Amino acid sequence: MQTKNVTKHIVNWLKDYATKAGVNGFVIGVSGGIDSAVTSTLCAKTGLPLLVLEMPIHQADSQVNRAMHHIEWLKDNFDKVSMQQVDLTPVFDNLVAAFPAVDDEEQRFMTLANTRARLRMTSLYYFAALKGYLVAGTGNKVEDFGVGFYTKYGDGGVDLSPIADLMKSEVYKIAEYLGVNQEIIKAAPTDGLWGDDRTDEDQIGASYDELEWAMLMVDQGKTIADFEGRTKTVFEIYTRLHNANKHKMVPIPVCEIPEELKK
Repeated sequence: MQTKNVTKHIVNWLKDYATKAGVNGFVIGVSGGIDSAVTSTLCAKTGLPLLVLEMPIHQADSQVNRAMHHIEWLKDNFDKVSMQQVDLTPVFDNLVAAFPAVDDEEQRFMTLANTRARLRMTSLYYFAALKGYLVAGTGNKVEDFGVGFYTKYGDGGVDLSPIADLMKSEVYKIAEYLGVNQEIIKAAPTDGLWGDDRTDEDQIGASYDELEWAMLMVDQGKTIADFEGRTKTVFEIYTRLHNANKHKMVPIPVCEIPEELKK
């Protein structure tokens, strides 16, 4: 990958899109992870105003610290970066208390993880509407179009996706080129939705390098019968998640009414 040229291309694309849309800048949630660090830096490089939000919900201190260090780095290196910290923990807790009790606590726990992402999306659009900004998404190609590892109408609810055509490994290359903090580059990827230190790999059962490989194998027309051992396991994980989350990757289905029924 021509890292320098790809970076320039994304920055120009962002600026051109915002200018044509007649908006004033960007808003993005910064989590302390590699994807939001790279995306926020690319937005900052446009020279347009950038508002970064840090939105903890029972967040691990290590994630908050990485996010704050990155935000300070952005403010030190770019003129039009501002930040807002919004503590969503009490909002989340009050919402949970308002919901009725359920018998399946494990399913409830899973559902509330997605609720966290949707609260953050709501906050991003609150500030975007106030300032006339676009909400920039942070999903990469493996997450958005491979395994669907994001929350529908949560972190998947955005106005534009600057890095969604980049594999995770390519995101890391751009991070190095941009000078993103090493503590972020070296940190294990996590979605930060659980209030603990579980990683993306813990949840998925495969690393991003493995998922990239499986995505390439599918593109080449391979099937599970072509593999054995660990590669077979990874291929199965990828195809299972891709199929299960396909509803996130396609437009919302519309029930089209036959013309003769409208007469």
